[in-house]
Amino acid sequence: MLLLIFMDTALQKPREVFRLPSDLTACDNRLCASIHFSSPTQVTLSDGTGRLYLIKSGKRGNSASEKWEIMFNEELGSPFIIAHSVSFVKSDTNSLAVLLLRVEKDELDTKGSGFHVTLEWVTIAEISKEGVHKYEIIKRRVLQGKSVPHYAAIEQSGGGLMIVSHKPFKFMESESDKLEENDDTKILNEKKDPLYYWQQTEDDVTITVHLPQDITKDDIKVHFSPDNICVTLRDQPPLMEGKLYSSVDHESCTWIIRENKSLEISLIKKNEGSRWPELIVGDTRGEFIMDPSQCSEIAESLMHLTSEVMNPNPEKEKPPCNAQELEECDAFLEDGASLCRFDGDTLKVTHIINLGSNPYLFSVVVNPREMPCFCLRHDVDALLWQPHSDQPENMWEHIATFNALGYVQASKQDKKFMACAPDYSYAALCECLRRVFIYRQPTPLATVLYNRKEGRQVGQVAKQLVATLESNDPILGFQATNERLFVLTTKTLFLIKVNSGN
Repeated sequence: MLLLIFMDTALQKPREVFRLPSDLTACDNRLCASIHFSSPTQVTLSDGTGRLYLIKSGKRGNSASEKWEIMFNEELGSPFIIAHSVSFVKSDTNSLAVLLLRVEKDELDTKGSGFHVTLEWVTIAEISKEGVHKYEIIKRRVLQGKSVPHYAAIEQSGGGLMIVSHKPFKFMESESDKLEENDDTKILNEKKDPLYYWQQTEDDVTITVHLPQDITKDDIKVHFSPDNICVTLRDQPPLMEGKLYSSVDHESCTWIIRENKSLEISLIKKNEGSRWPELIVGDTRGEFIMDPSQCSEIAESLMHLTSEVMNPNPEKEKPPCNAQELEECDAFLEDGASLCRFDGDTLKVTHIINLGSNPYLFSVVVNPREMPCFCLRHDVDALLWQPHSDQPENMWEHIATFNALGYVQASKQDKKFMACAPDYSYAALCECLRRVFIYRQPTPLATVLYNRKEGRQVGQVAKQLVATLESNDPILGFQATNERLFVLTTKTLFLIKVNSGN
């Protein structure tokens, strides 16, 4: 339906611009229909049964807007919703990339939820055959993960994909890719048992190597130098060879054969007290085993950084984190989300950022020519980030801050949607029913105001507004523009005027 606004918040009578061609009420496992505006004149639409439509909408927003016209439609398997879509020109060809989101049963997952999440990246291009222009699918790629992504968007050029999710996503190989993979690669990919095990104290390092049955003492050669080690068995290539992480007293180093047919090598550290993060520089064939007493030693040395005990002495240097100062909304999920960028050609991850204690809040389109922005909580504030796919050095730019919004939204237990104006003039959130909260950015005061406690003059104030809808129906949609806030319930579309237009 097309609705036009007049007199600030009045809506004209809705006008139908498109109707799905088939009756869908009989379809099993049908999802809600979903729509995404790929460009000012194109729309992608899912009917919830697994069919994708590409529609020419004409220039939307005109009072004389025409009926929408189907340019392409195809059945793409199990039902999906559209997560994102983007229209672009590549090699003088009009193309469109769509991201389809599915939650599917996973028969192999017996320990987890029993489901997995797939994101299918479909590329459609306008092909000209014998003077007839038609759209066809030219590429389909599938990513799989174990959590629904908070944010998933295709770059404006169609060259990459960005995902914010709790659990990682990875591209699934197609059958043709699997056939190309040769046996050598498979052998390399198989996880091997460690070649050697090593332990350390503050003074020495002990290496244990399991020996084949027929090896005797005469077959073993161990060469020590201040910075290197070399171990060979019979006339074979060296079993261990390379530069040690740190210098050793090579004249005091020894080796013996244990009764269980293992070779034990003792290295005496030159720099006592230092812990080695690795044994031989760059060698990943060994496994470090930590002694239980060392574990408790390290835990004790880090105790001042974190503690469950209340702080008995706040004046003491390096006090533990005091749980008395934490509030419920400061608690973060243990497994923080990560932000990944995938390259569209190699299908490899080019950037990965662990968001840790910066939870995802919402996303918003600030500039239609750029990817959607995403908002993260940073301490008590909320920071808005704009992805720039064409700037590898400045891939994510901080463009706005909403003071204290991170703290405020965490205290709203019943919140359902969050949004902000594209010009950052306000942020808003709504509860499941009735209430909408609007948080304006700080503005200069026309009158003089003093902080009574501190006695200083206050230059600007941020206002909070609360709107109560005249409806008890659940809120289903929430969208912010610079002037208005749109709130959709099951029966009514509400318009809240927040700012007056220029």
